[in-house]
Amino acid sequence: MAHSFKVGILGATGMVGQRFVTLLDNHPWFRVEVIAASAKSAGQRYRDAVSGRWVSNEPVPAHIGDLVVRDASDVASTAGEVDFVFCAVDMTKEQTRALEDTYARHETPVVSNNSAHRPTSDVPMIVPEVNPEHAELIVTQRRRLGTKRGFIAVKPNCSLQSYVPAIHPLIDLGPTTISVATYQALSGAGKTLSSWPEMVDNVIPFIGGEEEKSEQEPLKIWGRVEAGGVVRARAPVISAQCIRVPVSDGHLAAVSVSLERKASKEEIIGRWREFSGRPQKLGLPSAPKPFLIYFDDDSRPQTRVDRDAGNGMAVTLGRLRPDAIFDYRFVALSHNIVRGAAGGAILTAELLVADGYITPK
Repeated sequence: MAHSFKVGILGATGMVGQRFVTLLDNHPWFRVEVIAASAKSAGQRYRDAVSGRWVSNEPVPAHIGDLVVRDASDVASTAGEVDFVFCAVDMTKEQTRALEDTYARHETPVVSNNSAHRPTSDVPMIVPEVNPEHAELIVTQRRRLGTKRGFIAVKPNCSLQSYVPAIHPLIDLGPTTISVATYQALSGAGKTLSSWPEMVDNVIPFIGGEEEKSEQEPLKIWGRVEAGGVVRARAPVISAQCIRVPVSDGHLAAVSVSLERKASKEEIIGRWREFSGRPQKLGLPSAPKPFLIYFDDDSRPQTRVDRDAGNGMAVTLGRLRPDAIFDYRFVALSHNIVRGAAGGAILTAELLVADGYITPK
């Protein structure tokens, strides 16, 4: 990469923000120059602002720990010092949309972990290996915003990061219906076992808004770009149940799928093992190789054992077998805070740099 990029992190004191910090430490393309959070954290050194709530096993990176936290709402100051920002703020959807729009209009691209702009038709919602072509929406979005380089791109919800990549290599087989149950880690709620003792020895069969996102967001991801927006896919029909389980990190999905065109178990596994997306072909720094890992051992993937595959960026699969109601069923696992949040956003930014949508100021 010919250029290095100055990066800001909005919402840097939260769990996802902290993971942005650790993943961007020593990144070959991106250097964190600005840390921003809520007004109550502003003015403190970053290491002091996260003292007592730092969740990573790694220490706070030295050069980032010494940065003074900015107020994320002070857009002009932050935008003037960085090439683009990652966003992981803890605000209402209305506040988040307004903040991200303001950064974009200050000619500062936003790569967001937040859900506020996922329904916006000209905002690309990208899984880099699945729908990199949706980045072309940025051209239309810039016209709407009246910007030359500013825009917003988002990553999808963490709950679908395991099964959407698994279904994607089968798209030409015509998946018609999918039933999925996701068993989701505490970190998806920004919690740990110590901060959420009610989850010890417990399962909660409801996560607000999660099932709707799991059923609807894939249809935008698999949709086609047309007239500056996304025409959502009509199929597959997805039925999701999302369950909170007492696991620190990692979302496990039990998936059943019906296909229009039948395929053998060996063909499907072969497709998974051979699949390579654009990030892998470009050799992007955060792209896992391989992206999809299938285990022949019926006891895998296991959340604690396999969530860190590919530095937390790979999706692990197993137990593909015939289903009495659908055609096939299988298990899929992804790291919700890495692939499903900060790492997925970083890989998206790498793709947008490689394709020329993010440039140095």
